[in-house]
Parts: sequence; C-alpha cells; structure tokens
Amino acid sequence: MDLGNLDWRVRFERKTVSRDAAFGSENITWTEVGTFWCNVEDINPWRSKTTSNDLTQGSTQTRVRLRYRSDLDMSMRMVIMRPDPIVYQIVGGPTELGWHEGIEFLVERFTS
Repeated sequence: MDLGNLDWRVRFERKTVSRDAAFGSENITWTEVGTFWCNVEDINPWRSKTTSNDLTQGSTQTRVRLRYRSDLDMSMRMVIMRPDPIVYQIVGGPTELGWHEGIEFLVERFTS
C-alpha cells in the first residue's frame, strides 16, 4: 500500500468541553493528541460554494493519509502545519488502507 509522500506535519486535536462555574456556559478547549507525518492532497473536483445569509463561503476538501493508528477518529480536528497553520474539520474517515498499513481522512476548511 502506497501512502504517498508523508511530507506534511499534521496535528490532531481532541475537543474538551467544560462548564463555567459562574455562568454555566460551555468552555471549549482543544488538546493535542499527536503530530504525525502525513500525505495531504486537495481534492479539486469537490470544491463547492454555498450562500447563507448573503455570505458566500467556499469549502475545499482535502484527503489526508498517514500510517495506521487506531486512536484517531471523526470527533477530532486537524491542524495542517503549513507556514500559517490551518484548522480543518474531519468530515470523513478514518478509512483503513491495506491491512493496518495506513488510514485516510477527508477534511474540510472554509474560506470566505
């Protein structure tokens, strides 16, 4: 199984929700699960634009592949460590590639 060039550093983060004692509002923090070498590829045909409340947003879907791990899931988010780190929402996966050789996620970021 060829995972491609594992040449991007990607940080996976898990959401933690706590309650503010005084006001009862949610406090959301993101905790690092780990940083891994990954293959990152934009999926150009899946680009789409939506309009909501007169605001146009485009979404770019990206495929991320890395060596097999069993501790990553869709409840997390990814931060791709480009010169300016970009936060991505996981929208698909993990899909196992081969027999415990790799996993693949589909992630999305939004641009205005």
